[in-house]
Amino acid sequence: MTTIKRSDKIYKFVLEHTSHLNLNDLDNNRGVTASDIEKKLNIQRANASRDLNQLVREGLVLKGKGRPVCYIANLSIDSVEPLIEKKEVNSAPIEKLDVFDNLIGGTHSLKLPIEQAKAAILYPPNGLNCLITGATGSGKSFFAKAMFEYAKENNVLAEDKKLVVFNCADYAHNSELLMSHLFGYVEGAFTGANKNKAGLIQEADNSMLFLDEIHRLPPEGQEMIFYFMDHGLYNRLGETLKNQKANVRIICATTEDPSSALLNTFVRRIPINIKLPSFEERTPREKVDLAVQMFAIEAQRIGKNISLTSDVMKALIGSVTFGNVGQLKSNVQLICARSFLTHVEDDELAIDLEQLPLEIKRGLSEIANNRQLAAELTQLLSANMIISPNNEVKNSSLVDTYDLPYDLYEVIGEKTKMLQGAGVNQEKIKEMIMSEINMHLSSFYKNHGLMPESSHHLVELVDPELVELTKEIHQIASTELEYPFQINFIYALSLHISAYLRRAAGEQAGETLESNAGIRELVTKHPKEYQVALKIKELIANKYQVLLPADEIDYLTLLIVSLKENYHGGKIGIIVAAHGDATASSMVQVAKQLFGNHNITAVDMPLDMAPKVAYQKIIEAANTIQYSSGLILLVDMGSLLTFGEEIAQELNVDVRTLDMVTTSLVLETARKTDLLDADLESLYQALLRFNGYGQRPTDIKANTVQTVQERNEPSEKAIVAICASGKGAAERMKSLILENLEDIETQHLSVIPISVLNMKERIKEIQKDYQLLAVTGIVDPRINVPFYSLDSLLTGKAIHSIRELLVNDTLITDNQPMSMEQTQQLCLDYLSDYYTFINPHKVLPIFWEFTETVFEKVLRKPVTEYLSFVNVVSHLAGMLEREIRHEPISVDAGLLTEAKETKLYQIIEFEKKEIEQSFNITISQEEVFYIFENIKNTLDLSV
Repeated sequence: MTTIKRSDKIYKFVLEHTSHLNLNDLDNNRGVTASDIEKKLNIQRANASRDLNQLVREGLVLKGKGRPVCYIANLSIDSVEPLIEKKEVNSAPIEKLDVFDNLIGGTHSLKLPIEQAKAAILYPPNGLNCLITGATGSGKSFFAKAMFEYAKENNVLAEDKKLVVFNCADYAHNSELLMSHLFGYVEGAFTGANKNKAGLIQEADNSMLFLDEIHRLPPEGQEMIFYFMDHGLYNRLGETLKNQKANVRIICATTEDPSSALLNTFVRRIPINIKLPSFEERTPREKVDLAVQMFAIEAQRIGKNISLTSDVMKALIGSVTFGNVGQLKSNVQLICARSFLTHVEDDELAIDLEQLPLEIKRGLSEIANNRQLAAELTQLLSANMIISPNNEVKNSSLVDTYDLPYDLYEVIGEKTKMLQGAGVNQEKIKEMIMSEINMHLSSFYKNHGLMPESSHHLVELVDPELVELTKEIHQIASTELEYPFQINFIYALSLHISAYLRRAAGEQAGETLESNAGIRELVTKHPKEYQVALKIKELIANKYQVLLPADEIDYLTLLIVSLKENYHGGKIGIIVAAHGDATASSMVQVAKQLFGNHNITAVDMPLDMAPKVAYQKIIEAANTIQYSSGLILLVDMGSLLTFGEEIAQELNVDVRTLDMVTTSLVLETARKTDLLDADLESLYQALLRFNGYGQRPTDIKANTVQTVQERNEPSEKAIVAICASGKGAAERMKSLILENLEDIETQHLSVIPISVLNMKERIKEIQKDYQLLAVTGIVDPRINVPFYSLDSLLTGKAIHSIRELLVNDTLITDNQPMSMEQTQQLCLDYLSDYYTFINPHKVLPIFWEFTETVFEKVLRKPVTEYLSFVNVVSHLAGMLEREIRHEPISVDAGLLTEAKETKLYQIIEFEKKEIEQSFNITISQEEVFYIFENIKNTLDLSV
């Protein structure tokens, strides 16, 4: 079967729907949008946007300048190409520029690296392997891709070859998995290796392999690589003889010192070490050119001129510290996105110094401290610069590691339009979307070591100078108390002091804090914390000429004690253990792809594996992840349920076990441990209440989940905000939550500020009158509701989760079943997101008919509730993918024999024929057994 590439599908769609349009139509905002493609082709908008922009770069599609962004097919391309060919035949030869000629710094800081790269590529007969070194963000991946393109330009590699890229850090915690990806494996090499599999070395035969973060390759892997470099031979895992051959050019990259991070025997086999300069080592001209290039890229994406002052350019250049060129790019994208939000209706983006975030604005003072650089930049820069979408972008065809995988400006434009349509005022739109911009960029860059400083969220709420003062206090408190206070300390203390200063200035008349016997008793028990509070008093007095009263010092002491006691530290580890050759690892792989959570591991177990062996494998798996704050064990059935207590004793760690593991449960566990500052028990309790992304709690009778009305709980909902006093900071938290939830129903929601001092008693009182949905603030009260730390609230992470809580809670009170169409759409969305090899629109009707027929035969009545179809359809999709991949599963012979005697199994055996004929497959009896188990559990049947 021939598979059509996604980008080809999109191009065909654009061609079919815009062939009658011209440039005038495009100027009038007529054409195809990414949303059109999402609706018509069921391709996620982010993917559609990325492919459309790639088609623009290839010259196949033209992009409009309006909002939403429209695209039309470039019909002139076919008529232009013959003319170009004819002109070349009749003209004198023109010296061809290569990919390196367009690199900024090619004649200065990159001159030697480029010469080394060309020599490595062209050296006869098969080139030279090389190592690229340089700091994070210096462009190692980009340079490796340029080397690959140069090899193709000079016919060293065939035009159809692809660069094979592997980041050794992705599997650094599991050397066996890492080695199997690189070299492949043979059947039986390890548990779950039920067939031979080629590795990346074989995939890169007659091409090039780029090994990023090579220092994360274990010593035995380095030895195998240098043996392969010497002899062109290697062995797959499970083979004893090195009888596999491949012709591969290898480029390695590392941020570390090769002499200390790599084996000497490995380094000696790499004749060329290409050292890329840091941003600091670049010439002033290169720094300016790099910044202009990045603004040109953004101007093309936006379709507008970008004007900026020389001070903006200096601040940007000076703001680059640890992240080099990658950090510069992230800062350019951040300020362009912020400016675009302000000028979304304007023809030009005007960026001045006042618009810059504080951490970028500080770059100007960094430049001022370097007189020579400041003088050179002044000569190079105009007072005002305009960068046009027509500015040439060099090497635009090379994909940059730090390119966002979607059109951020399209996201901003569409979100703005939606909020305007909902009647939200412009200031509120800016505030809400700015939060989203920060979350978009933060989530993308955190995996590249280019995370913007988190405190920039805080300066939107309090005075930037106060944030700096609080950082100083953070250092003092950490040193004096010998305690690892977290970032939450800065957030909580900044808001607390800010609230006091407003009270002192008379901005919040009537708000006073009075100490009492309970607070004073606590203060006397914590003399060290009280001494730190006195130092804070002195710092505030010196900075703001304000004298803190005794009561306020008591509250500061209380705040420090609370923040200290609330620190959980460490991480919660996740182990997924399930029977089957790849059941657990498949679920874990989805979680890693979606959330980037690497503190999770899988244990796949054949059904005939002895419990002792399974237990030992789980212990070994635990040692590959961090679990200083506890372990969550997600299992399917059998003896695995009893392992929790033994594991806790052997590893000396708290363990919580959840059974009936599903992909949804794994995703929710990974999401919560990644986003929430919850302790193990809070996480466990939250997961116990989790009923899947596609289910409504009212529909799950097997779990005896009741509706709100059945539980006789109050209809009013509440979120509690905790601070030291229950006034200043907690009130700000209340405002922040309600402001960010304006676009959803909050009529029956109260945000209640309380003090940390009597929080337990106060929360019990609140629970009498309200459904308590969540708690946020400076301390976790350790009750059976989700807790969101103050920093997660201010950075926007918690707002997303609170929205989910509100939506899910609304669903609990909604007894209306989902319609067939709604459930089918839910299935389509799920299959599109989580399955690789199947076409959701083709398989769903067949799976749906099968499920409906089986349900009606078993229940002996027509189906009227469709939500339970989701479980069966998703399982059938997994079964079909296993068949496509030829990945058989096993089942205990006794269990299979018992199942075959049941009526349900016989119904499935008969009805599966339609699926087999539709997809030309044979469904094994083992797969039938697991379909049987799925339907039995879904319908809660006793068979």
